Amino acid sequence: MEVIRSFFTTIRTLFRTFRSRLATLINRIAYRITSLVTGKPKADELFHSYRQNKKSLRGWWEDKVDVNATYYRPIVTVWKTIVYGIVAFGLYIFCVETNFLWLMGSMPSVEDLQNPKVAQSSEIYTADGVMIGKFYTENRTPVPYKQISPNLVKALIATEDARFYKHSGIDYKAMASVAWGIVTGATDRGGGSTITQQLAKKLFKTRKSGARGVLGYVPGLSTLIYKTKEWLTAIKLERNFTKEEILTMYFNTVDYGNNTYGINTAAKSYFSKSPDSLNVQESAVLVGLQKATTTYNPIRNMKRSLERRNVVIDQMRKYGYLSAKQADSISALPIELKTKFETPYDGNANYFKNAVVDFVKKWGDENGYDLYTDGLKIYTTIDSRMQEDAEEAMTQKMKQLQRVFEDHWRNQNPWRDEDGNEITDFLPNVVKRTSKYKALAAKFPNSPDSVTYYLNKKDTMTVYDWKNSGEMTKYWSSMDSLDYYKRILRAGMMAMNPQTGQIKAWVGGLDYNYFKYDAVKQGKRQPGSTFKPFVYTTAIDDSSFNMTPCDEIVDKPFEKTYEEDGEEKIWKPRNATGSYTYAPMTLRRALAQSINSVTAELTDQVGAANVVRYAKKMGITTPLKPVPSIGLGPFDVSLYDMVAAYGVFANNGTYTQPILVTKIEDSNGKVIEEFQPEHRQAISEESAFLMLQMLRAGVEEGGGTSGSIRWRFNVTLNGNELGGKTGTTSNNSDGWFMCVTRDLVVGAWVGGDDRSIHFRTTNLGEGAKTALPLVGAFLEKVYKDKSAEPGPFPKPSFKISKTYNCPTRWAPAESDSLGVEGDSTPAKRNEEDDFLIGPPPIPLDTGKRN
Repeated sequence: MEVIRSFFTTIRTLFRTFRSRLATLINRIAYRITSLVTGKPKADELFHSYRQNKKSLRGWWEDKVDVNATYYRPIVTVWKTIVYGIVAFGLYIFCVETNFLWLMGSMPSVEDLQNPKVAQSSEIYTADGVMIGKFYTENRTPVPYKQISPNLVKALIATEDARFYKHSGIDYKAMASVAWGIVTGATDRGGGSTITQQLAKKLFKTRKSGARGVLGYVPGLSTLIYKTKEWLTAIKLERNFTKEEILTMYFNTVDYGNNTYGINTAAKSYFSKSPDSLNVQESAVLVGLQKATTTYNPIRNMKRSLERRNVVIDQMRKYGYLSAKQADSISALPIELKTKFETPYDGNANYFKNAVVDFVKKWGDENGYDLYTDGLKIYTTIDSRMQEDAEEAMTQKMKQLQRVFEDHWRNQNPWRDEDGNEITDFLPNVVKRTSKYKALAAKFPNSPDSVTYYLNKKDTMTVYDWKNSGEMTKYWSSMDSLDYYKRILRAGMMAMNPQTGQIKAWVGGLDYNYFKYDAVKQGKRQPGSTFKPFVYTTAIDDSSFNMTPCDEIVDKPFEKTYEEDGEEKIWKPRNATGSYTYAPMTLRRALAQSINSVTAELTDQVGAANVVRYAKKMGITTPLKPVPSIGLGPFDVSLYDMVAAYGVFANNGTYTQPILVTKIEDSNGKVIEEFQPEHRQAISEESAFLMLQMLRAGVEEGGGTSGSIRWRFNVTLNGNELGGKTGTTSNNSDGWFMCVTRDLVVGAWVGGDDRSIHFRTTNLGEGAKTALPLVGAFLEKVYKDKSAEPGPFPKPSFKISKTYNCPTRWAPAESDSLGVEGDSTPAKRNEEDDFLIGPPPIPLDTGKRN
């Protein structure tokens, strides 16, 4: 007892000393401030008066009260304790509210409280209003109160806060009950946190590290501080919002597990329902999840989820929301899930989505918006029907082509050098560029045998199945997987409206789940003869040459001596057939039949530098060099650029920058920005018209390399007119087809993942056999479902001064293969391209490939 008395005496002495010194300090500070404001004499006078009044007041008090009475000291102590306690509490609340000296951590601002913000999913829509993707850090789409089932509200209140409608943020009765439970050891008293307090914690992240102050790292004290923050924030929320608004925010904020946030997403993910159609048992499951999203997750632990659901139902019975009979019958029902969890890459147009994400992220950085948290509504140019048509066309035609490719090579390896010999070390060299090889090499730096062992170790993996356009399970090694994927041909296709620049379809590969590399914009390959129109455009549009489609050049062997990197070289292109007519040939016929010798001679006449200049004017952005072979497409370009450039022919000579997004709205539907494409006059209207007629010749006239699109596919409905140009690079490494209609420009590319992988014969590997069928099948589908109307090109509204009507009556169809000898640009791939394009990711020894 003496020890306890001694302890409290010491504490009281220390407190008195502290109080005395604090009072002295406050008096000194007050005196100095007063002296500065009023002057020292006036300050002395004021403080002397204060001391006299204080002395008089004490004398009056002692006259009225017996300070020596037995009860006096205890009463004074009680009152001092109350007053000091009130002052201390007020100071504590002040420190918490203001984060005094950074001791307590931040509190939500007035703006935060009036406009609370939660991370919302941004949604991407097609031009015809179909949502094709959501991007988020937390998959959440808020809903209003009227779209929340009453069953959810009843279940939540019965389980989490039965007195919700009776308190103002803090339930003192519940807190007292919890405190009594702690004292008595009772475990059935529940929690003291109200729904509003839970909302404060979840909405403003009051317990996150960024909200901690210096004292927030002190055990025990940190709990008191963040609880105080939640109490204060809950009171403010109750002042600013109605009970319905608080419930709405709660349901839209909370986590339901499996990266599912908000009741709208949870209802769709677990039960494939909207939140207003949830029944009692389904509502009870989702409310029960709030206690522990992992422990009571119905997917991971059905038994515990069922138990927790029945606890919620019993609470609803307890508080009168259900009768005993209803509760018993519902509790006997099993949990029936109908899961459908969303991912950003559900559905189609996944390559296009990636391009949209890149665009919006860049725009967001410049304008202060976050794609993943701000709930943006992004309206794109894509047409959902055309996109579906494009993907179906890609799947159908590439399946057929892959079968031909497999039959063509049978049991042989398709990776060949320039002379047609197998590259024996192809796979060992390619695997060294993969992340798995690099990881193994880093793990076993002095043991190449270990690296080889793990690369050849077999295990179960899921791979792409090109025969069924799906996936299949195989017991393969990483090297087996690499061997398989390298044999699969790749492709890309894009369609754009040439007048508006709006991209209507974008297919960057066979299947985004297995082939992440986008052949539309990321991929850059030699365009072959599809580059020839830039040569003819230069000759016709440049006033220095002022040629017409009916001007003639003799089809004969061409030879050019030139210097490159200080070395003299000779370039001798040959026609695909290996023969020459030695007769004059119109430019119209030469382009339609893709005659290399005429293109080479024409390039020499107009100058390679001018061809490069026109290609750049019309939209080619990749590096080009003014070499003699420029007209035959020896430099890598993207399909994206080629489609935009061909759009110049269909848009009266105006280049229109391709656009992906038309407008972006905020989460409330307010338009933030609308987007318009860049326009510029690249060539004259007349030149564009003349080039359009020359491209039509490739489709409509005898011997045209693009003619098969008319008889293989039903694309000439309603007098529909098309222009086209095929392209095939050396060794058939790349097949291209560019098609122009009145409303669409469509381009396609087909080739191996490496340029050394290709058909051995032009008859199988040319663009007319590989890429053209993709475009033909796409347009056939588009015209069938009427997502675009077929028809003739519009008549020119301006005078045509040049002769262009000199069609070829009949000629055997020519191949479009370059057939180049001594080309200044080698056909094989450089190391940088190999690294960029690379193989598909090699799967780990277990698990599904990404």
